[in-house]
Amino acid sequence: MSHVTVNAGEFTVDANLIAAAFALDQAGVQARMRAGEITSRCATGIGEDEGRFQLTFHYQTRALRLIVDASGRVLSKGMEVRGNRRRVGAEA
Repeated sequence: MSHVTVNAGEFTVDANLIAAAFALDQAGVQARMRAGEITSRCATGIGEDEGRFQLTFHYQTRALRLIVDASGRVLSKGMEVRGNRRRVGAEA
């Protein structure tokens, strides 16, 4: 099962994936998103990255970045902490 689903061009990300990245539980992720403490952005790939999307979730000093394809398959994920990027790995 994918952690990301795509429906009519909109992405839904499993809260457990975000929770693991930010050391929270699922309820904590949902509460912090409602409060605006966790924010998200989506960027569409162009050129050689066409068909890919970057989903970024920001919380405090950290950012979780997911690169996904049009079907929602996670191609890679990484974490940025205070401007220091660290690639977590690719998923098959």
